[in-house]
Amino acid sequence: MSAAYSLSRRGVEVVVLEREDSLTAHSTGRSAAQYIETYGGPVNQALTIASRDFLLSDADGLAEVELLQPRAVLWVAPAENLGDLEQLRQEMSPLTPHLAIVGAGEARTHCPVLDPEWVAGGLFEEGSYDIDVAGLHQAFLRGARRQGATVVRSSPVEAMDRAGGRWELRAAAGTFAAPVVVNAAGAWADEVAGCAGVPPLGLAPLRRTIFTFAAPTGYAAEQVWRWPLVADIGDGFYFKPEGPAQLLGSPADETPDVPCDARAEELDVARGIDAVNSATTLGVRAVRSVWAGLRTFAADCHPVAGFDETTEGFVWCAGQGGTGIQTSPAMGEAVASVVCGTSPPAALADIVERLSPRRLRADR
Repeated sequence: MSAAYSLSRRGVEVVVLEREDSLTAHSTGRSAAQYIETYGGPVNQALTIASRDFLLSDADGLAEVELLQPRAVLWVAPAENLGDLEQLRQEMSPLTPHLAIVGAGEARTHCPVLDPEWVAGGLFEEGSYDIDVAGLHQAFLRGARRQGATVVRSSPVEAMDRAGGRWELRAAAGTFAAPVVVNAAGAWADEVAGCAGVPPLGLAPLRRTIFTFAAPTGYAAEQVWRWPLVADIGDGFYFKPEGPAQLLGSPADETPDVPCDARAEELDVARGIDAVNSATTLGVRAVRSVWAGLRTFAADCHPVAGFDETTEGFVWCAGQGGTGIQTSPAMGEAVASVVCGTSPPAALADIVERLSPRRLRADR
């Protein structure tokens, strides 16, 4: 939808074909909803930073809600990983000045449920936010429709053929024709490419598990809500406040999967609970809800946006991994600049070429 919005506001006629009844059936509707500028490697970081002003402006006023709410991040470490905090600080410091190494006591001041027997220190990162994902998606949808974009749901693409400089797409809702196809199919992107006879890029869907549980007793809801997102520097878990009197947790898993309606595995949920309980005094015994989503990665973990050099008129917009929500404004602009043959925004001038699928063809 971000690509549809960016294209339609440039005067391009856009039709969005969605295979599901819901536009947010898969990863978009299953996000942990966090904006972290230091996350995801240099390309994702640049895309995230380039998206900040749009998000802070509530999607240029298109959103009906405030899209970002401050939520600091506290990276925590046990004694055996304490040295990793300084290495992470050095890696992050060129991106943000809002970093501080903290001792175990201060870490517990930020999040008092950290177990003093486990936590040896932390890296406190300000300048991060919760994202209202539904509000952002609706803003893109609203903006695209105002510019004339059409959205067709429950209409998976069944076949694509190229003739006379145009694509003809056969989908459940009928036949559609256009000179350019943008493949923004997430975990299904390689499959959709196959419908067009385009070689796959080797995109890999990795499953991420999420669960929610009750906030601990003895703390006011307002106090819990001010806690940061707490993430193990060893990638064993993370948790954060999620709505009134509730926390969201994850084992931070990246399990290879296939394009599907992802489902949480009991073992992954149990691993997540055990990891959270090992580092905290939360004593999680029951969960309120569980779900899983697919985070799709290219081999180098950078997103893919650009024309496929093997096939005329075929554009990729995929491989956002775990950064798809926070980078969506910039990714939409990158796709639109490629399709329209115009210069990208200044913040993306050095990034668009790094998004090209050409790099993945060279590696295969």
